[in-house]
Amino acid sequence: MSRYRGPRLKIIRRLNTPLPGLTSSPIVNSTLNSKSQRKDKSEYRIRLEEKQKLRFHYGITERQLLRYVRLARRAKGSTGQVLLQLLEMRLDNIIFRLGMAPTIPAARQLVNHGHVLVNDRVVDIPSYRCKPQDVIVIRDRARSRALVDKNLNNAQESKNRSAPSRDFLSKLPSHLRFNPKTYKASVNQIVNRNSIGVKVNELLVVEYYSRQA
Repeated sequence: MSRYRGPRLKIIRRLNTPLPGLTSSPIVNSTLNSKSQRKDKSEYRIRLEEKQKLRFHYGITERQLLRYVRLARRAKGSTGQVLLQLLEMRLDNIIFRLGMAPTIPAARQLVNHGHVLVNDRVVDIPSYRCKPQDVIVIRDRARSRALVDKNLNNAQESKNRSAPSRDFLSKLPSHLRFNPKTYKASVNQIVNRNSIGVKVNELLVVEYYSRQA
């Protein structure tokens, strides 16, 4: 299944939850239904929707998500927590969490176009898995830094407006450090559960894939 490229607000309404990685639109919350429909949903649908939250927030395909689940199953520790860590440590997601891009698709484009250095080397693979002690820098080119400056300014304006869909971006997560003056960031540690960028029940996702992984 290919990556979703259709209307983003349609997905937000269907899943009835903010997905900051998918869209930074300020009208997201007006599309959500405050009344829970959980009682009317089958167990399968509940698990499916939790899985879809991960897939659409991080902008990955079904095949990619299944591969991450299989990796998480082979790792030590809670499968659900390891799965979230694998997704959060993707380079495109970290660029997004730093505020260098308004959405994960926009961050993926920055990486694809060669604007990002990791440990002094150009990395143009959005799925690159960052590790503790990695240093991430925007290339010393006028166009690269102008793009990031624009995104950082927009992120600051969004923060000043207290946009609910981006509340979790108001504070840099503890596993990252960032100096906007030098366009340099670093990864201090593996992300912890409290800093995950989307509200999701990862155990339901693992249960959804229990027969496939």
